[in-house]
Amino acid sequence: MTETIRNFVVFEGGDGSGTTTQLSLLERRFRGNAMGLVFHPTCEPTDGPVGALIRSVLEKKIALHPLALARLFAADRAEHLYGPGGIIERSGRGELVVSDRYVLSSLVYQGIECGDELPRTLNAPFPAPELLLFFDLDPQTACERLKNRPALELYEHLEFQQKVREKYLSLIGEYQKSGGRVEIIDASKSQEEAAAEVWRVILKMPILKTGR
Repeated sequence: MTETIRNFVVFEGGDGSGTTTQLSLLERRFRGNAMGLVFHPTCEPTDGPVGALIRSVLEKKIALHPLALARLFAADRAEHLYGPGGIIERSGRGELVVSDRYVLSSLVYQGIECGDELPRTLNAPFPAPELLLFFDLDPQTACERLKNRPALELYEHLEFQQKVREKYLSLIGEYQKSGGRVEIIDASKSQEEAAAEVWRVILKMPILKTGR
């Protein structure tokens, strides 16, 4: 297993599994707890220039070849990690950094789109999070949830999401065997129930016990 970043947590799951909602709920919970801990929520694609280009592709405003998109995700991730105010800097000074998506998303989505070799090669140098939470949800249920969105993005259709869940489950097993810490969240539960489970897992992290 690659190097691990302390104080860094990643939320992963298919579209509609609730990762973004749960990150928002976790941020709200930290705001309501005087723990003396800086909590930094973040996401991929980022809000930076490369991330903005990726979002334009996901929103189907522009079209790029999957091989190009895979490289863009890796470039955005490198800046997210190592750039000013990035994951490495913040986690290193004792902040709890939680990202909605990270390496595993690329291995899943870009792995489906352009094969495993390129995403694995591009992402091999990136360190692993201290903890990964996988929000598991049946793709049919997820797609029902997605119907409430104003517009569907590039990957938000049932056939693709079925492949996404299968690949996530395969890679999660591989990740665990390599020594990565994974907690699986039942995303079919209510938002409140899932949030309580997330909080239970987060509270076990060393940073919550030591303050750093």
